Amino acid sequence: MFQLFKKKNQEKHAIEQSYDPVVHKPVIRCSICTGEQVAGFKDLHTGKFTDIMLIRNEKDLQSFKETYGVTEITKEF
Repeated sequence: MFQLFKKKNQEKHAIEQSYDPVVHKPVIRCSICTGEQVAGFKDLHTGKFTDIMLIRNEKDLQSFKETYGVTEITKEF
């Protein structure tokens, strides 16, 4: 089957397996227009954001925190 768009799963799996608090900062990106929230990690050296999961409610946020052992998350708009 012909794929028009390829998924970026390889990069996400690399972050998931090698989350290092010294290199990555947990961040929630919030859209001002739609209110959509996406949790992910921001590289402290390059500033590149890698999205991990969509946050729809408090349960999703708790799941993200538990999965990665995160206690504090900053929000960016």
